[in-house]
Amino acid sequence: MVSMGHLLNDMFQAVIPSIYPMIKESLGLSFMQIGAITLTNQLTSSLLQPLVGYYSDKHPRPYGLAVGMCFTLTGLLLLSWANSFMAVLLAVAFVGVGSSVLHPESSKVARLASGGAKGMAQSIFHIGGNVGRALGPVAVALIVVPHGQGSISWFGLLAVVAIWLLSRIGLWYKKQIELYGRCASKYDIENKSSLSRRQLTIALLVLLVLMFSKDFYTANIQNYLTFYMIEKFGLSITASQYVLFAFLVSTAVGLLIGGEVGDRYGRKYVIWVSILGSSPFALLLPYCDLTWTIVLAIIVGMVMSSAMSAILVYATELLPGNVGMISGAFFGLSFGLGGIGSAIFGWLADLTSIQYVFQLTAFLPLLGIVTYFLPNIRE
Repeated sequence: MVSMGHLLNDMFQAVIPSIYPMIKESLGLSFMQIGAITLTNQLTSSLLQPLVGYYSDKHPRPYGLAVGMCFTLTGLLLLSWANSFMAVLLAVAFVGVGSSVLHPESSKVARLASGGAKGMAQSIFHIGGNVGRALGPVAVALIVVPHGQGSISWFGLLAVVAIWLLSRIGLWYKKQIELYGRCASKYDIENKSSLSRRQLTIALLVLLVLMFSKDFYTANIQNYLTFYMIEKFGLSITASQYVLFAFLVSTAVGLLIGGEVGDRYGRKYVIWVSILGSSPFALLLPYCDLTWTIVLAIIVGMVMSSAMSAILVYATELLPGNVGMISGAFFGLSFGLGGIGSAIFGWLADLTSIQYVFQLTAFLPLLGIVTYFLPNIRE
């Protein structure tokens, strides 16, 4: 159920970048303004998520999930009526607030229901989000492109369903809190970090670099792949949305594989392969024809996405008992880096071209080499 809630939330989130080609033309926006829209949405979410996670660790609010979705519903309705750049910024900020509540709280619920298979539980949770992000472009292609921006309000019906679903999850979560107290998992009551302060600092710095590499690269693909396909290969808006859909589906598959492999063989090995291992494909992608561009985008999405659940579980095992804060911080970091990356790449695309941006960002996965400095921890 929590994965389904994540699916709906992230599908609504995915509507935002999926309508960029439409509103760029209808509102006369620049690539830099497109990047600013992403920055507003993701920075709003990223700044609030660690605070929400920290607060919920101290004062759990089981029904906060449903309240967060109410903000998302408001944002969707505002977005369907937005007729100016500032109105769009306001709408996406509301959607960002909704996401800031859902991610840290839902991650705690997923860990609580894991039965000890924390990597797989986080993968299933993340898969819901990735499937939702994959469905977003398809929904826009089938609904919003033919019926116009106003049809975004139709997603409000699904948001109402999500509010009901998250309320049911909140009821279950409330009962678990009564059983286990504030800890996000009964396993965290017994587990303590075995690393020194210096090792913890090194590990967190390395994870920061890895998140930078992954999220900057992914931000470019998610926000500008449609423009790249239109500009380089002459695809229609609808066709470019299906290419983005294929990329996002591949990330869902990668998450599932990464969670299972991480539980079985260790998070560090998954992180090694997922980020550094995607670099050869990322470096080739900007120089290929249409068919191979799509194939390589799918491979990169599958390989790189397998890192997310491994990084998140690794981080929560560094500081057990602070799942909400850590989940909020890392989700927030992911959103924030993605927003900053999108704004920078939009500005750079205005100065140069989308194709140049894709050539430049292809080097980012090489930063995966710093995984070497991650300490091995007891799992």
